[in-house]
Amino acid sequence: MELAVFNNATPNEAHTAIAHCVAIPDWQQALVAARPFADVEALYTTAETLAKRWQGAELEQALRAHPRIGEKAAGAGKEAVLSRNEQSAMQQADGALQFAMLAGNQSYEQRFSRVFLIRAKGRSGEEMLAELQRRLNNDAETEQQEALTQLREITLLRLKESIV
Repeated sequence: MELAVFNNATPNEAHTAIAHCVAIPDWQQALVAARPFADVEALYTTAETLAKRWQGAELEQALRAHPRIGEKAAGAGKEAVLSRNEQSAMQQADGALQFAMLAGNQSYEQRFSRVFLIRAKGRSGEEMLAELQRRLNNDAETEQQEALTQLREITLLRLKESIV
């Protein structure tokens, strides 16, 4: 969608245009309310500023919509399609790597009581597994901040792919 179309869309249309970026309605509503944007850089800057406010509650809310790394997102919605594309490296990985990621996901969920989140786009399956293993050594607060950073990266990447 072009920025001019986003700026001039009804609030419902604008909300629909960015809903797939992250499952945090407050962020979506605040970004829609901040329109119109002079240019895409202003949009991205505002989106990032709003995302920097996220804490644990927003992370948990967003994670409800994220599949585990290595699992195929269900559904035909835009978020599921994006997730499948973003995780294509892990979907194409060999069985040993997929099994290692499954085991890593289980260890992560036992340690942190949430799904492991990483910006998968542009990373190989091996890189994602290495990051998961590294992050298993984090304390709870450090890991929450790393997960929030990854969530922001995913969100802003999706926004940049959606509004130009």
